Amino acid sequence: MPRFEPIGVIHSCFREKFGIPRQPGLVSEARATLELLPPYNSPEAVRGLEGFSHLWLIFVFHGIPVGQWQPMVRPPRLGGNQRLGVFATRSPFRPNPIGLSVVQLERVEIHQGRVMLHLAGVDLLDGTPVLDIKPYVPYADRIPDATGGFAAEAPETAFVVEFSPSATAFCAAWPEGDLRALITQILRQDPRPAYERENTAPRRYGMKLYDFDLRWEMRGNTATVIDIIPNERKNQCADQSGDRSDR
Repeated sequence: MPRFEPIGVIHSCFREKFGIPRQPGLVSEARATLELLPPYNSPEAVRGLEGFSHLWLIFVFHGIPVGQWQPMVRPPRLGGNQRLGVFATRSPFRPNPIGLSVVQLERVEIHQGRVMLHLAGVDLLDGTPVLDIKPYVPYADRIPDATGGFAAEAPETAFVVEFSPSATAFCAAWPEGDLRALITQILRQDPRPAYERENTAPRRYGMKLYDFDLRWEMRGNTATVIDIIPNERKNQCADQSGDRSDR
């Protein structure tokens, strides 16, 4: 059997598993670059790729401990209360920790021997190894009458997201895209573990995004971004970040 090696690595805004959207495309502002590794960083290898708007990425769930798969999992989409077969879900806890994502290709950058694909709508952890890239072909990949089992429709996004004055100022000064829109889209997906969603008591959460710690409070259906703390200051505050157990 052949052995597979990464052809590239993801540089993503998501620096930990908690908070990553559970499917690609749900957070359109989530951006990443895919850097091709030698010997695959040849301009010839991506010739013609700019003609496609979207790509399929085959990758490795490198943040999942090896050997921790189970035949039954609890999809967060079902509230974490029902068990389904692992092959009927997109859980990262699989016999072979291989993932598949369709992402938007914004541009191809070739500069000083580096080949970088700039992507949007990603659901990928920083440092994710990529095994292959395939162009998304609409006539073959889009199936209008396909059925989606327990996930036939996109999840509802009923949360209200508010920002404190300090968080608003941080977002306004951010130099890379619309940070406020990115945070809003992430929190509206409700990154909390499924077992906590029925708890109506106010609670604070945190996650690592880019090079800062994002902290917010949940009250009912409102998520309030309290503070955004650059990493050099993170040791001054208690870390309350969680972890996600499924996609």
